[in-house]
Order: sequence, then C-alpha cells, then structure tokens
Amino acid sequence: MNNIIIHPSYFPSISHFVAIAKADVVTFEMEDNFQKQTNRSRMYIYSPNGIQLLNVPVKHTKEAHQRTKDVKLETAFDWQKQHFKSLEAAYRTSPFFEYFEDDIAPIFQKKHTFLLDLNLETMSIVSKCLRMEFDYEETTEYFHEVTDKKDFRNLINGKKDIAFFEPYTQVFGEKHGYLNNLSILDLLFNEGRYALEYLRKQEL
Repeated sequence: MNNIIIHPSYFPSISHFVAIAKADVVTFEMEDNFQKQTNRSRMYIYSPNGIQLLNVPVKHTKEAHQRTKDVKLETAFDWQKQHFKSLEAAYRTSPFFEYFEDDIAPIFQKKHTFLLDLNLETMSIVSKCLRMEFDYEETTEYFHEVTDKKDFRNLINGKKDIAFFEPYTQVFGEKHGYLNNLSILDLLFNEGRYALEYLRKQEL
C-alpha cells in the first residue's frame, strides 16, 4: 500500500497531484501551524508575461502560531474576481479552458470563511475534472515525523519542491519556454483528458 501524507493547498502544484495519483491512501495534514510564503495560500500560473503568482489574502492575527485550519480569508477586497480574470488572461486560448470553465468558475464566486475549506474544495473540483476520484483521511494530531506514510508535506514549500516533470505544450511556451511544476490548472487547461495519464507517468 502506498500511503501518503500531504497538505491541502490552493489549486496545488502538479507535484501534489503526481503524489496523489500514485497513492492508495491519501491523508491530509490538518493540524499544522500556518506559515506564510508557502503554497498553502498561493498558486503559480503561466501568464502572457511569464510566471505569475496568485496569492489568497488571509486575515492576520497577533498569535505567534496559528493553526492552518483556523486561518480565515480576507474579504475586504474581491481577490476572487482578480484571480479568475488572471486565469482567463492566461488560459482563455488553451485547448481545454472552455471545457472546464463551468466546473472551475463557481469557486471564485463562493464565499468561504476558512482557507482550508477553500483549499479542500479546489482539490475536490480538480480531482473531478481529472476523473481521479480518491478517498482521503484527515490527521487529528500533528507529528513532526511520520513513519507509517510517505511524507510529502515538504511539497507545500515551493522552494523545497525541486521536482522536474516532462515538458508538455503550454500556451505561451514559444514566448517564454517551458515553465515547470505550475498549478495543476496549467496542466488541466493544456492537456485536458490526457492530464491524468501524464500525472501517472511522472516521478517524484
């Protein structure tokens, strides 16, 4: 049995879904402390100008350590509209954007309170688009070391995620070259129904 533990994140990087596609049982880390500057609250897409960061704003507290599951979204400005506009600018001309648009768009209209609920829903939507249904468990306690599962929690820190994957055709590839390990949306909009097969062929 290939059991893994991994963080839920916002439209995760391709590496997340490579790990999940090869797993028999997936456990989501629910008890960690929130860290800024990680993919817990951000994704990277391929814009007309190259790589673009889309960051989810969260409410800041005075607590030194806040659990990720307690982190609330900032609703003072319409970041969702901005994110969807950025996705449109990046992928409107991709082969599969229109095919998946109706599946993806509602998440940018729904008002979540907690970051973790948003992340879990983005992962659920993408797995349905990929036709990759998977069962997952949730941690109830935090352990720094895990011995009974393959630990992929480091993938949440983009700087430590050094996986390199087989190039596929990207919308602005001729302009800026291949950009590796972007959000799963990049693969989905460019490869569509072939995306799951691609994920299963990659190595972490």
